[in-house]
Amino acid sequence: MQELDMNRIPEHIGIILDGNGRWAKKRHMPRKYGHRHGAFTLRDIARYANSIGVKYMTVYCFSTENWKRPIDEVQYLMKAPSQYFKRFFKDLVENTNVRYQVIGRKDRIPAMLSNTLNEAVELTKNHTGMVLTLCIDYGSQDEITTAVKEIAKEARDGAIEINDITPEMITNHLFTKDYPKLDLLIRTSGECRLSNFLLWQAAYSELYFTDTLFPDFTPEELKKALIAYQGRDRRFGGLSK
Repeated sequence: MQELDMNRIPEHIGIILDGNGRWAKKRHMPRKYGHRHGAFTLRDIARYANSIGVKYMTVYCFSTENWKRPIDEVQYLMKAPSQYFKRFFKDLVENTNVRYQVIGRKDRIPAMLSNTLNEAVELTKNHTGMVLTLCIDYGSQDEITTAVKEIAKEARDGAIEINDITPEMITNHLFTKDYPKLDLLIRTSGECRLSNFLLWQAAYSELYFTDTLFPDFTPEELKKALIAYQGRDRRFGGLSK
């Protein structure tokens, strides 16, 4: 395999973690079996990304639309992060330098999950490595709608004029306002759509789709995605130099 150019590592990667259920089904196991293995996969690729200098990794864990899934699966997904953090607390907090962040709605997730996520953010706030952002009860359209409402309120209150509204202003009202631009967006499992994930942020990101189901998306698979990214000619609407 071609080697990575360590001078061209993307600063910010987004990943749609897709295929956990299908991975489990292929093994004649319940869907939660796939989600459990997916958590270990995320741990491994986050460690790898941190080790090679990725600064931000933003991952789609649970969308605003995922509430439509079977109740037992939703309940498992609401409990699993707390169980995972409890089991791997020492390793995640003391033996890695990754800093955790969470974006998405905060009003619908159970208190136990909310407390666990807040604890992970608080305990790693001084870490200086990669920022791993978990998108939970997140939807990009909901995020953009929230931003538009905030801007509309500022305009109504006279804080800004209509002509003050720019793409930069909208960006600064998103959940990711403090993040760098999204360089690379990856989706596993063979699906070729964004599914309401980072729609505004992905305007000029490189897209990478792979048939690999997420539990099989090893650091080696991530490396393939990064090599593909490094082979792209990013013009941002201009011409190649």
